[in-house]
Amino acid sequence: MKILKKIIFECILLIILVYVINITSIPKKIVLFQGENLKLETLFGISKEKEEIITTSVNNEENNVVKKEKVTLSLFNLLKLKEVDVTIIEKTKVIPLGNTIGLKLYSNGVLVIGMTEIEGCKPYENSGIQEGDLITYIDNKQITSTDELIECVNNSNGKIINITYVREGKEYVTSIEPMITAENEYKLGLWVRDGAVGIGTATYYEPSTGNFAALGHGIIDSDTEELISIESGEVVTTNVINIEKGVEGNPGQIKGTVVNGQTIGEIYSNTEFGIYGKITSKNKLNIIEENSLDVATRDEIEVGPAKIILTLEDGIRKEYDIEITKIYKNNNSDNKSMLIKVTDEDLINLTGGIIQGMSGAPIVQNNKFCGAVTHVFINNPTEGYAVFGDLMLKTSTK
Repeated sequence: MKILKKIIFECILLIILVYVINITSIPKKIVLFQGENLKLETLFGISKEKEEIITTSVNNEENNVVKKEKVTLSLFNLLKLKEVDVTIIEKTKVIPLGNTIGLKLYSNGVLVIGMTEIEGCKPYENSGIQEGDLITYIDNKQITSTDELIECVNNSNGKIINITYVREGKEYVTSIEPMITAENEYKLGLWVRDGAVGIGTATYYEPSTGNFAALGHGIIDSDTEELISIESGEVVTTNVINIEKGVEGNPGQIKGTVVNGQTIGEIYSNTEFGIYGKITSKNKLNIIEENSLDVATRDEIEVGPAKIILTLEDGIRKEYDIEITKIYKNNNSDNKSMLIKVTDEDLINLTGGIIQGMSGAPIVQNNKFCGAVTHVFINNPTEGYAVFGDLMLKTSTK
């Protein structure tokens, strides 16, 4: 009897665990296109009720109609489990781009990427600061660059300074007494970095808003392996210097420079599904309004032939053949929505397939924008991943 009771108890715990996992896996916020059905994978007994409409049709800053609804999940209509906020946005047209662009990101502080001793001492010891923390203020003065931090530390003349830093969204305050070096400079013993610079591919321009998206993935700090937190950024023109062909074990890359690049837009967000901002100089990207396309829903994307758009040589935008080999329709968690394979011989001869700097190349199928290239397989440069276009559009509204 005791064994039976134990088995029953363990089965109940297992069932509870399964339900908890199911509920926690459902996001608290969901964005849908107008006409798109809300699909929530729930277990037996979990009901969905559209409890209220928070707002009727309203205009946001970009003049797109937005509706918001609240869906309540409950167990057998008795126990309330979770509320899901649903944003419904109007379908919009986008212009696929494919231009190679320069990206300059500016942090809302300076990132701690390492620590070192100063004359055998560790000024930062016991301060609580760790690698990956973002220093935002010194003695109530905002810090936006490494130069500003160096200036504040040197101006302290060795007196204790108060430092405000951010970790995982929470703000902390500590103090450090700078140490003087043999070069007669004051240091904290912290290696820091502000912002990032690189090149990538612009994915689309949205005519109704002037917004753009690029990369299909976020820019990750190589030291912390986290998304770089930005305050602002610039999109600039770039000169492609060389194309390093991808081979097995080496994905290759587009080599370019942003030195003397002209500013053609601003960046306001670095997310896991791409870089977002606003274009201020359309002519530099050769944006033609008549080239706008509908955004394909996931049910409209098919396994089979498609095109990617790139601007690699002489600034000429070209289409190249690819094959969509697999589609992960229910994937909303990362930017690996589709498996793709480059089949165009001209592109393979030029790049070897997918190379670094090509992330963000727009994918078009059946005259609709489907998504963007995001990753390459190191062991086979002709294959890689792509992100759904709807994920990129929906992320831009959050």
